[in-house]
Amino acid sequence: MPHHTHVRVRLATADDRPLMDHLWLMFRHDMSEFSSVTPGPDGTFRTDRLEAAFTDTDRVPYLLTADERPVGLAFVRGLAGPVRILNSFFVVRGARGAGVGLRAVRDVLARHPGPWEVAFQDDNTPAVRFWRRVAREVAGDAWAEEHRPVPGRPELPPDSWIAFHVPAARPH
Repeated sequence: MPHHTHVRVRLATADDRPLMDHLWLMFRHDMSEFSSVTPGPDGTFRTDRLEAAFTDTDRVPYLLTADERPVGLAFVRGLAGPVRILNSFFVVRGARGAGVGLRAVRDVLARHPGPWEVAFQDDNTPAVRFWRRVAREVAGDAWAEEHRPVPGRPELPPDSWIAFHVPAARPH
């Protein structure tokens, strides 16, 4: 996917739900490599975060497109709290490496200025590079990284959490 691709982030609506279900399945499949989670008997993964993104008023789902084609999703939680958390972010493999994810995440972050946290797994080397780059680009040297246990999953290695602050956009 070329760098001149038009990347767009928009609020996902109830009409987008079938599409978001497909993207969620791809996301969970990708993440299963790092969490040892397998699909349920129906071939799907748990959807509690997907459901919450559409029903919990403290969360918001975004659809990511490139040249009008669906290429990913982003779920934000903590809208009413002191810290926003990007609790799901996914770009399909065919759109990776061309700046699509970076452009999309910048858009998502800018919509919710203030403190942010993002979790990822150390084993997911591309995610480690990506989130550290995002933190540097957004916050310069003013970001932190720490390890925290995965709630309810003591058998898994701890997650890495990056914290940074997104400034409010300046009026032009």
